[in-house]
Amino acid sequence: MFHFKQFSIQQERAVMKVGTDGVLIGAWTPVSTNYQNILDVGAGTGLIALMLAQRCAEASVDAVEQDIPSCEDMEANFRASPWSNRLTAFRCSFQEFCCVTNNKYDLIVCNPPFFSNSLKNSSKRKARARHNHTLPPEDLIDGVKQLLRPNGIFSLILPALDYEAFRLQAFRKGLFEYQKLNVRPTPNKPVKRVISVWGLQFPQFDIIEEELVIELSRHCYSEAYTNLTRNFYLNL
Repeated sequence: MFHFKQFSIQQERAVMKVGTDGVLIGAWTPVSTNYQNILDVGAGTGLIALMLAQRCAEASVDAVEQDIPSCEDMEANFRASPWSNRLTAFRCSFQEFCCVTNNKYDLIVCNPPFFSNSLKNSSKRKARARHNHTLPPEDLIDGVKQLLRPNGIFSLILPALDYEAFRLQAFRKGLFEYQKLNVRPTPNKPVKRVISVWGLQFPQFDIIEEELVIELSRHCYSEAYTNLTRNFYLNL
């Protein structure tokens, strides 16, 4: 069990455990008090959905996860949270969800399966959760375009090495980038992750680009990371 300030994450059955990537995108993604409907794609334990439910007090949050044991953990986490009446889990793939839902969303967020060319994990569940053959970028982009409200936003975290290929593909398919955060593990290491924000409307201004360093040294977190996550981590 992983405890946050306002909720806890049961993850005994989940294939992917609580990690920094999920916390980052859950804490950094821009939100509005006007949001009514939010969707977490590939939600795993429900961490990001719970963080967004905490941040958006009026929004209903849907979460899609196709790994059944992970979804069982997520459903338990939703039931135990203060926002159980606003959280709904769907046991299906994102592609299946897109075929059956009529919902439109103000915010769609995704911490997707990253890997495309690496050796697949011997565990079929871990391979499915970690490799993008189950949710290729084109399916993700097409689904987002279908489900996003005209003025909604899509937030995505990717390895820095995969960001440029996604950016080009998204632009060709009609998604426009509004904002990005480059994430460095430490000041002297290269950017490891990129969180980007997209929409359907052509941007009126230049892309807002920021940088975040997680640790100044081992277990010594930067002020920016501490400020970003202080509403969630117990020890901050």
